[in-house]
Amino acid sequence: MADPKTAAVGPLVGAVVQGTNSTRFLVFSSKTAELLSHHKVELTQEFPKEGWVEQDPKEILQSVYECIARTCEKLEEMNIDISNIKAVGISNQRETTVIWDKLTGEPLYIAVVWLDLRTQTTVEDLSKKIPGNSNFVKSKTGLPLSTYFSAVKLRWMLDNVRHVQKAVEEGRALFGTIDSWLIWSLTGGVNGGVHCTDVTNASRTMLFNIHSLEWDKELCDFFEIPMDLLPNVFSSSEIYGLIKTGALEGVPISGCLGDQCAALVGQMCFQEGQAKNTYGTGCFLLCNTGRKCVFSEHGLLTTVAYKLGKEKPAYYALEGSVAIAGAVIRWLRDNLGIIETSGDIEKLAKEVGTSYGCYFVPAFSGLYAPYWEPSARGILCGLTQFTNKCHIAFAALEAVCFQTREILEAMNRDCGTPLRHLQVDGGMTNNKVLMQLQADILHIPVIKPFMPETTALGAAMAAGAAEGVSIWSLEPQALSVLRMERFEPQIQATESEIRYATWKKAVMKSMGWVTSQSPESGDPSIFSSMPLGFFIVSSMVMLIGARYISGMP
Repeated sequence: MADPKTAAVGPLVGAVVQGTNSTRFLVFSSKTAELLSHHKVELTQEFPKEGWVEQDPKEILQSVYECIARTCEKLEEMNIDISNIKAVGISNQRETTVIWDKLTGEPLYIAVVWLDLRTQTTVEDLSKKIPGNSNFVKSKTGLPLSTYFSAVKLRWMLDNVRHVQKAVEEGRALFGTIDSWLIWSLTGGVNGGVHCTDVTNASRTMLFNIHSLEWDKELCDFFEIPMDLLPNVFSSSEIYGLIKTGALEGVPISGCLGDQCAALVGQMCFQEGQAKNTYGTGCFLLCNTGRKCVFSEHGLLTTVAYKLGKEKPAYYALEGSVAIAGAVIRWLRDNLGIIETSGDIEKLAKEVGTSYGCYFVPAFSGLYAPYWEPSARGILCGLTQFTNKCHIAFAALEAVCFQTREILEAMNRDCGTPLRHLQVDGGMTNNKVLMQLQADILHIPVIKPFMPETTALGAAMAAGAAEGVSIWSLEPQALSVLRMERFEPQIQATESEIRYATWKKAVMKSMGWVTSQSPESGDPSIFSSMPLGFFIVSSMVMLIGARYISGMP
């Protein structure tokens, strides 16, 4: 007789969440959406030069295998039979670019992370090729020409890495975003691995036509990228292949969504006008625009939100992207040593309850939406001898909230109907000080699910709903209702407006730091023109009165 606990669980779905800072594997009940078990592995990021951000594709892949194995061990300790796992979905950091050898399975270069700025010169050269009266790149892709997206990263590799050039010439190279690398490897790699991606990830490469939902020859010719490098594009919910090794050998991979699109699905934003904001390494606000592409006039991106089945229609979204959100917390921990763990920032901020006039613009990788200003760099301003590490911690949290307000205002202008509340998710939403600050600065309620793993849930839903799996219904009446926590504004709107206006002044001061005569080009003369009271926070340099930050007397 089957163990009652084992028998009661029913069909399960696993979700790989491969993020910038960590990899996780989570297992959900397909009937209740309950999270049963999970495991997490933190990842290394390398910063070999100013503005460069790299990761090891093999470390990423190994972290996936480790997370799957450890989660399965935990389930067995709970007396849950892992044969109940009927499908696996994948959610991933988008835009991060991998190129590998299809004969050996080895990466041909490191993974160039979405935050990386090495391609700025490539972007400038390419922008000169676009006719002034017709930006065909944006009209086809919904994206501005930027260091953010995969095509320019791949172009840089082809121009600068001889090992990559040679493999391409010999027909050995495959390109993909992280999802493609993982699916190819998990489904056999050199032994028949499936080279594919889904529409949401493809739409972030700048090579994909979001109207026809296929790779675009004109775009590939513009970036001079051979089309035979590119993965096959499928929907976000169908069986791509079977896992070929490990505890889940034989289980289909049947869901694939870029992380922000997975969160949109996990928050069940299936209706036009529904929106969510995810607080991760960066900050990403997506609003479902239905089956039509809406092009922004206020600095937002147009992207594919999801396509939940081969024969299902594609849905689109407007997106506001902020490069640095949770990354600023990691920077305070790893680079400055102000905090020992990420959770410490809430304690420091709560201790003072104010930034005391200190403002932080964490433009480590330039400014994304709504500015798209690569010359910006991070600054702290409004410092006095009274300023200490608690005020800086509070200012860092405020910076996340101010950036969210900027993209939310752009979203409201593009959509025409202001959001009445903001649905949120992501690891940072566990910080109650941050959530209350966000409600205060937006002056609308902020609503977060008690189960914050909505990115993983979205990937699991897509996998479980796929044809041939069909254990998770996406019909409205069948969807589990997420329990929510609500944060109401607690300050006057006038105070919110004053603080926001001051923040905007700081943002203007952050622009234009990187020029041909900047310190990043090796010329120290720029320091003679720095305004007093501002400090460049460019990647790993920050000179502030150390005794006040550290709290020393």
